[in-house]
Amino acid sequence: MDTPPSIRRRMIAMVYEIFLVLSVEALAVVVWMLATQNRHGPLFDHGLKAWLFLVTGAYFIHAWTGSSHTLAMKTWRLRLVADGGARVPLRTAVLRYLLAWGWFAPALLVRSVFGLHGKGETAAVLAIGVLAWAMTALFDKERRFLHDRLAGTRLVSMPKPASALAPGPTPPAAEAS
Repeated sequence: MDTPPSIRRRMIAMVYEIFLVLSVEALAVVVWMLATQNRHGPLFDHGLKAWLFLVTGAYFIHAWTGSSHTLAMKTWRLRLVADGGARVPLRTAVLRYLLAWGWFAPALLVRSVFGLHGKGETAAVLAIGVLAWAMTALFDKERRFLHDRLAGTRLVSMPKPASALAPGPTPPAAEAS
């Protein structure tokens, strides 16, 4: 059976993932601005949010169904598999993406309901939401986060690659003539 990574390792990979996703989204914003000629208004603002939601989803879903990992997951030697170890099918990857919004959606809802709009208030509510979601792994016997449990997926550790610089057999000495 594949070894589950520690919660700490998954959280560190997630922080790295945030930087990568922000880069993908920055490019998506440029595309949006070019396509809409940088128009503003409620329709365009909501359209941009929907566009970023779709682009981010495409990034994750493509990675999870293709190579079974994103760049951050590869760096931290993590792989996403379906229960039983099989490759994650498209439907499951879409479900996992939607469920993974549980990291942020409840906090954003609380922010909206209570009219919290300051940067500090937003940061505090998001931090509490992320911490609460991370703690779901502590109550799971396999230490899976709630979205993985509900989607039927799991993260597993990949083995360390054999180093290309590992010492091997020494070649025979060239004969001097």
